[in-house]
Amino acid sequence: MNEIHIQLIMPKDTKLDDFVDRVILPGIEGDFEVLDSHTAFITRLRPGILKVYKGEENEYFALHDGFVTVENNKIVVLSENCECKNDIDLTRACAAKERAEKRIADTGNVKIDFRRAEVALKRAITRIDTAKM
Repeated sequence: MNEIHIQLIMPKDTKLDDFVDRVILPGIEGDFEVLDSHTAFITRLRPGILKVYKGEENEYFALHDGFVTVENNKIVVLSENCECKNDIDLTRACAAKERAEKRIADTGNVKIDFRRAEVALKRAITRIDTAKM
């Protein structure tokens, strides 16, 4: 199997720059897999798990949003925020999920920014799902 070059780029650093066998990304309309010689495209990403496969090794990242380009066996993922599975504190992520759920449930409080609470909930769920992989 030919290898695919992947770069996972954030504003202040590059989380991943490696050659891999295949990648599964959380697309805006559902998860999709990129293999060798994939058709060139660009798309938006939703919060979800970025799965990277290299031989017998698997790496998982909590991807909170971003864009991806695929061209000539090179994948470039641009994301504002992304965390490696090993860097996620599951206890902290569960606490963040509970806080966000409480904010959303408090429909009588007009001071709550529900959009922000929804984003926090999605991030917490993505972290939890990734940590449990």
